[in-house]
Amino acid sequence: MGGLAKLLIESGHEVSGSDIQFYPPMSDHLNDLKINLIEGYSLDQLPKADLYVIGNALSRGNESVEHILNNRLPFKSGPEMLGEVLGNRKVFAVSGTHGKTTTSYMLTHIFLSVGKEVGYLVGGVSNDIKGSASLGRDEIFVIEADEYDSAFFDKRSKFIHYSPDTLVINNIEFDHADIFTNLDDIKKQFHHLLKIIPSSGNIVCFYDDKNIIDVLDQGCWSNLVKINDKNIETNFKSKEIKIDNAKFSLESLPLIGEHNFKNYVSAIMAAKTSGVSINDSIEALKSFNGVRRRLEYKGEHSGVKIYDDFAHHPTAIKHTAEAIRNEFKEKKILGIIELGSNTMSSGFHGNAIFNSVKAFDEVIWLDHNKNIKNENSCDNHDKCIDKIKSIIKDYDAALLMTNKDSSKLYKPIIDFLS
Repeated sequence: MGGLAKLLIESGHEVSGSDIQFYPPMSDHLNDLKINLIEGYSLDQLPKADLYVIGNALSRGNESVEHILNNRLPFKSGPEMLGEVLGNRKVFAVSGTHGKTTTSYMLTHIFLSVGKEVGYLVGGVSNDIKGSASLGRDEIFVIEADEYDSAFFDKRSKFIHYSPDTLVINNIEFDHADIFTNLDDIKKQFHHLLKIIPSSGNIVCFYDDKNIIDVLDQGCWSNLVKINDKNIETNFKSKEIKIDNAKFSLESLPLIGEHNFKNYVSAIMAAKTSGVSINDSIEALKSFNGVRRRLEYKGEHSGVKIYDDFAHHPTAIKHTAEAIRNEFKEKKILGIIELGSNTMSSGFHGNAIFNSVKAFDEVIWLDHNKNIKNENSCDNHDKCIDKIKSIIKDYDAALLMTNKDSSKLYKPIIDFLS
């Protein structure tokens, strides 16, 4: 929604926005845009507008929503509005359970580095690219394509509205237990998306992912770029891509971890469909410094290196934890994990969440719903911070993972260490 606000401002509209709370990095970005930010949804704060764009966090019973409906005021979902902004652009949509934000920024970085003034909208903040969204001047537009639903009145996945020409599918796993009953529900939405990609379009995907193959087997009418199939092979240990017997090394690229290696490959192969050579993409990615809150280094404080990451699914937690372990093989590493997403907090993942943290020496859990029963589980921020303070000086590095406001945890910890 923050990125959409920027695109609407660039399109000449006046924009204000309401939310329960605003926090970095997006709050800083919105303030820079001089958007009128309104905390809460009380009717006395609701400004008059020509159009109300309603995010999927809102539902019936919300005071402002009820006013809009009762007075037949014009409204749309964020994804529908965004689809209209995109118009006839050549859309590169990056989808998947994990890696969407990072891969979207990688692809945008490649295009900008080779001189294409592409537009983009990504649900995060890059360390290299100014702002999370821009209309751009090139026909190409890169967008992070989320499978979450569009609004309380439109239960289709957001990405349906984007009408992509090229689709990247990094992976497909179960997530969003608040709106999807099972994995088949998610696969169905992905197949709906495949149905609207033109036959002249492209689908870039990992062909060793069973769930992706299941979706493709339901019907595919576009050009397939199959990673880890016969003509495109990857090797994380040697950091290489092999394409039709030609080898390309990614060893010089800065981001760590197998998950980032896969993100690199996805972005490189997507850019190739638009004529950017493999070597040019690799050269561009040498100067890509990642995305805020994706293994973001928050500095060393009293000898403890602090990292912040958005991971909120067992697979993402596992990959991020292993990346840190691989970087600090002989060091003591503390994991701090908030069960923040609807799926995590519900306890849906069961023992998978415990299996994902084996790379850590110890884990502290912030579990508001009290699903985890052990001495390192806390049910509120204050208890969690006290627990962290009691042991953190025994560690060389600490990795915080949550999809909520991470500053509520890392700021007091950094203050304590400093």
